[in-house]
Amino acid sequence: MVFSSLTFIFYFLPIVLGIYFIVPFKLKNLVLFIASMLFYFFGEPKYAILMLISIASTYIHGILMEKYEKHAKKFMISSIVISIGLLMFFKYTDFFILNINSIFNVDIGLLKFALPIGISFYTFQMISYIIDVYRKEAKAQKSFLKLATYVALFPQLVAGPIVRYTTIEKELDDRKHSFDEFSNGVRRFVIGLSKKILIANVLGDCINKFNLSDEKSVLFYWIYAIAVTLQIYFDFSGYSDMAIGLGKMLGFKFPENFNYPYIAKSVTDFWRRWHMTLSSCFRDYVYIPLGGNRVSKLKWFRNILVVWFLTGFWHGAAWNFILWGLLYGVLLIIEKVGLLKILEKVPSFISRVYLLLVVMIGFVLFNGESMSQIFENIGGLVGTGNVPLVTTESIFYLKNYASIFIIGFIAATPLVKNLCVKLKEKAPKVVNVLEPVVLTTLLVVCVSFLVDGSFNPFLYFRF
Repeated sequence: MVFSSLTFIFYFLPIVLGIYFIVPFKLKNLVLFIASMLFYFFGEPKYAILMLISIASTYIHGILMEKYEKHAKKFMISSIVISIGLLMFFKYTDFFILNINSIFNVDIGLLKFALPIGISFYTFQMISYIIDVYRKEAKAQKSFLKLATYVALFPQLVAGPIVRYTTIEKELDDRKHSFDEFSNGVRRFVIGLSKKILIANVLGDCINKFNLSDEKSVLFYWIYAIAVTLQIYFDFSGYSDMAIGLGKMLGFKFPENFNYPYIAKSVTDFWRRWHMTLSSCFRDYVYIPLGGNRVSKLKWFRNILVVWFLTGFWHGAAWNFILWGLLYGVLLIIEKVGLLKILEKVPSFISRVYLLLVVMIGFVLFNGESMSQIFENIGGLVGTGNVPLVTTESIFYLKNYASIFIIGFIAATPLVKNLCVKLKEKAPKVVNVLEPVVLTTLLVVCVSFLVDGSFNPFLYFRF
């Protein structure tokens, strides 16, 4: 089940919210846990047991770490090995088999397991919990129900943001509910849904048209690259908005995950704004333990490359993800040894163009199905392969999708948000009237798209 579905919007969510607010507080975690397991079971019934096993392992190891402090490190390592082992087995086994077959010219059969939805996200959460308990930054959760609720919590289970246990530890025991926070949550959910349905899905349809076309041109390759860059942002940030909104409805404050990354002027700044919860986790649980930048320059570079290799590999079991991660690792090293100072001195326009070109090429690499396709798509941007500069088909699609590109460009900046803030300061009564009308209209349009059966992919099922 996904948030951008009629089943979730009109059946699952209203029923869960109705029961959740009827029952007394002591039963709210139970309601959320059952709802979360049903949410997961709806999409991956056989892997619901896998998630429960992972949670049970983490729960037991946390209790043992706190009870037997002398052996805490052993229990921590044991828990991490089990969590990563399950992730590696289900997500990466076929990747390793394919590479072994290729290198040694053998024919080992693939396991062909379906990827457990959300396993990368909930594995990261359990590892962060167990490390925080080991570091005594959090106490081991004595209630299995509360720990299970934290891990399985359906708003952030499938696509994040990655919520650390310490972030909502207190809210598992005592959280406040108010009409204002609930209405803020609804607002955030509708905005996220609109980004997903009205922008990301339309861009996804454009990408699909490109993939099916036999008449490629330089212009069409650029249309594709820009569409991919915008689609990934609005798809993922839209889901993060919906998750944060759902959290607010239920009394949780999830961390922000995006801060207008496409207005960044460097790769360094970009990764302070893009998927911020993932970046902070790799920083705190990998980069800093390796020594961060408080080591020799060579080891510092090694630490950066290790983090970005893992970042790429975390996203998917394919070489394009690894290369995507390493690309950013190399670019960050280049910026840190001197390019960043140059970017700070040149006009903002130049640094922004640099960033957007790098990100666009990176997402073409990220989004490719095969390395040959990736090289073709990147080469097509500069006219390799004797492709024409323009075709009638590419002109047609440019005209057809021009409006969504313009909307995407504007919505990827804080322009609309800033205008709304200024309007609210100068004419709060007007905003109070207009806001529910606009949000209701957006929701109706989104539902119309869903009823119509419009293109509605979920990118992060792949990751």
